[in-house]
Amino acid sequence: MKTKRDPNLFAALEPSLTAPLADELRPQSLEEVVGQEHLLADGGTLTRLLGLNKLPSLILWGPPGSGKTTLARLLAQHTTFEFVQLSAVFSGVADLRAVFDQAKSRSKGTLLFIDEIHRFNKSQQDALLGPVEAGLVTLIGATTENLSFALNSALLSRTRVLIVNRLSESALETLLKRAETHLNTTLPLTIEARKLLLDFADGDGRVLLNLVETLGEQPQDSPLDPTALGVFLQRRAALYDKSQDYHYNLISAFIKSMRGSDADAALYWMARMLKGGEDPLFIARRLMRFAAEDIGLADPQASLQALAAMQSYERLGSPEGELSIAVAVVYCATAPKSNAIYTALKKATKAAENSGSLPPPMIIVNAPTTLMKESGYGEGYIYDHDTEEGFSGQNYFPLGLKRQQFYKPVARGFERDIQKRLDYWQKLREKG
Repeated sequence: MKTKRDPNLFAALEPSLTAPLADELRPQSLEEVVGQEHLLADGGTLTRLLGLNKLPSLILWGPPGSGKTTLARLLAQHTTFEFVQLSAVFSGVADLRAVFDQAKSRSKGTLLFIDEIHRFNKSQQDALLGPVEAGLVTLIGATTENLSFALNSALLSRTRVLIVNRLSESALETLLKRAETHLNTTLPLTIEARKLLLDFADGDGRVLLNLVETLGEQPQDSPLDPTALGVFLQRRAALYDKSQDYHYNLISAFIKSMRGSDADAALYWMARMLKGGEDPLFIARRLMRFAAEDIGLADPQASLQALAAMQSYERLGSPEGELSIAVAVVYCATAPKSNAIYTALKKATKAAENSGSLPPPMIIVNAPTTLMKESGYGEGYIYDHDTEEGFSGQNYFPLGLKRQQFYKPVARGFERDIQKRLDYWQKLREKG
């Protein structure tokens, strides 16, 4: 496809006395886009697609400030399509119908960009299916949300998903240098403060340029060190939005750190979540689940520690109660691990689903009435406490279902002792 520039495409984005720096420095070509080499470098996904002279419908998935809207606008320059932009925050089915009606009357194609597409409900997303599949419009959607939850499978099947990365430190440094060139100045920062400024941006190019603009508005007599920069800018809170994917990413990192027996990493992710405003009780609930799923009977005390942490927080609140949660985090991270109970329950559930409604064997069914006794209920049952070993070895599975072993203890922690008991009882079964 031949690159062409629509003189009206960026008309609203041209530099002005009031335009934010982030708009003034918005890339004017794909070559100016930073941080998305996996899409735009030689052999990159978008480079290959543009080389085919046919742009498919796309979903651009990435964090705020990574350049999704800019990419969509620049891709329009590589087509002959009419570019139409909607925001899912302010648009609905009626707006989509208007776009489709206009598309039918055009001799050239329509490139429809929908920002925040995850905000469309199911019916609004369904309204896109026919026009996208028929090629009436080429859709580019932008979202920060986890696609598995935000978009329905029918729409995903008609589009190609491209991941837009958060900006790396080197990409942010490139943006910073561009801003300094544009402003014809060098920011009054020490080397350490300059790096801290990039950390404050947290992978968000828009945030970085806004911070640069703030710094540029206030002349400094001497370079700012990290402490002075933090005071001047009022440090930006760590990126953590429970309405976005970060909520799930951080709790996943927290759980996997404990599963990997890394107490230090688990404490770090716990602190990140608390710093970002996460409900400590949510962390405590995940701890209780973790203790049951990933530790189980390898250390039966883990579940008690997790429960105690939740109860302590409920009584103490923040910040005192957070220390009790930290105690349970370290305990669970350093405990022997076993998912044997979790695995056993999954296997037992599958067996129960496959076996249907097989009744329990008559010998283990109570016989509270004379009729039930006369019918054989409970007949032949051996009371385990009456045996020499306290173990009868009878079969408790339903007739027609072979006895199975769902629970297989690991050779760690308390489950080593449990395995000895299971081995002992199995020998008694075989002996009997």
